[in-house]
Amino acid sequence: MDSTSKTERAFSMRRLYEFLEMIKFQHTLFALPFAFVSLLLATHGRLTLSLVFWVIMAMVGARTGAMGFNRVIDVAYDKQNPRTKTRAIPSGKISTGFATAVSLVSFALFVFSAAMLNKACLIASPLAILLLVGYSYTKRFTSLSHLILGLAISGAPLGAWLAATGTISFPAITLSAAVLCWIAGFDILYSLQDMEFDRKTGLHSIPARLGIRPSLTIARSLHLLTILLLASLSFSLHLGMIYTIGCLAVFILLAYEHHLVTPDDLSRINTAFFTVNGLISILFLGFVAVEVFT
Repeated sequence: MDSTSKTERAFSMRRLYEFLEMIKFQHTLFALPFAFVSLLLATHGRLTLSLVFWVIMAMVGARTGAMGFNRVIDVAYDKQNPRTKTRAIPSGKISTGFATAVSLVSFALFVFSAAMLNKACLIASPLAILLLVGYSYTKRFTSLSHLILGLAISGAPLGAWLAATGTISFPAITLSAAVLCWIAGFDILYSLQDMEFDRKTGLHSIPARLGIRPSLTIARSLHLLTILLLASLSFSLHLGMIYTIGCLAVFILLAYEHHLVTPDDLSRINTAFFTVNGLISILFLGFVAVEVFT
């Protein structure tokens, strides 16, 4: 390999690294554990290597494609927003063309993985892509964009259940509704950072429309509903004490998340968003795994 080829390869790898950093690839763990919660509950722990592998591939493909297109679609706003203008595309580290290409490849991986799971997943995959991409436009016309984001990501446990059983049942819908409320709640918290920017540019969000205190109340209500929905699964699926303790742990962490973010202090939003929510998903998966396998 000559020096020119090495340089080009290094440049491509650097652009790919910038892309993965831009979409916060590591935060795929927000939704992935809930997909595995769904798999465990749907199969009663009787997983196969093939099922696990293709669900992971589908999740990685879907989230990478969705986040990539989100950054491309929002680039004009990201250039204006002091919080986001240093992202890879606005700062010129990667081009919109490169980001679009990687996103298309990622969605192709998602569709292929869905096909490898079963026919039902393949049929559902275009709708999932429509929701994941369409979300990026919703802040332009509705303050309910947080709920639409939640709906898009709630497809993770719903799709995992469909992958495991080929059907959708009431527990799957309940779990997906819990994820919808959880995502929407913490997205409202995260959007508090951009409240003034959204107002200035005409973007829609609950914080921009209602202000800080009402937004915090709505986020708390959504997270309380998350707990109630998760707890209700213990009755419909006849789950035991370990699962109940897991729900209690999620409740404590969500309460801590709201303790971190107050009307008078928004400085700890990133801790609440990234650290606490990542811990919630992993910890809850751990409790469900113990419940199922013991």
